[in-house]
Amino acid sequence: MKSLSSDLPLHQRRRTPTPDELQGIPWLRLLQGDERARAVAALQVGDASTGDYVCRVGKPVTYWFGVVEGLLKMSADNAQGLTMTFTGVPPGGWFGEGTALKREPYRYNIQALRKSVVAGLPVDSFHWLLDHSISFNRFVMNQLNERLGQFIAAREIDRMNNPDLRVARSLAALFNPVLYPGVGEVLRITQQELAYLVGLSRQRVNEALTTLQAQGIIRVEYGGLRVLDIVALRSSMFNDKKQL
Repeated sequence: MKSLSSDLPLHQRRRTPTPDELQGIPWLRLLQGDERARAVAALQVGDASTGDYVCRVGKPVTYWFGVVEGLLKMSADNAQGLTMTFTGVPPGGWFGEGTALKREPYRYNIQALRKSVVAGLPVDSFHWLLDHSISFNRFVMNQLNERLGQFIAAREIDRMNNPDLRVARSLAALFNPVLYPGVGEVLRITQQELAYLVGLSRQRVNEALTTLQAQGIIRVEYGGLRVLDIVALRSSMFNDKKQL
């Protein structure tokens, strides 16, 4: 049975972050003095359940969001009513800076694939930091640059007919150390969650992971995946070299 609190919208379940949760916010350590104090005072976190929406298409932007724990997916529905998944957002990932900069309605949905802790910096605080912190500006600029590359790669992945290659490149995107510094070498993800992100069946994802493991590119571990050869995982030509 759901508790009463879990029936409330995520925004109404927000709370003050714990010290450990603050440690999981990568850009906080770049701020100085008053900048950091203001950011910490403004930050809120919410405990998202599986299926909860963090933001929806058409809703006004109120926060710049990040993942402290868990896994989210970014998606949108096309004119035919089909859902297109753009990317997953693992721990350490912050997203929506472009939307926050322009203060425009969201053009995508963000939904929790599992229980997650989601942090939010109010959009006014986001703009205050942009106006007062060079370090924060650099962080956001790097985010935008990496995000551009990510979505160019996502378009390429969407057109790939080789399922093994789709899985490999989608995994590589989740091991981006700039966008997702909380991941490290091991990504905590189930095969079903990866299937949701890649747009393949769980069985086909399992086959692809088996192939990648046999080639020494990844290792499937309990509760997650470890990358052994990130260069091969990222390379669009690794299937030729590894004979996938």
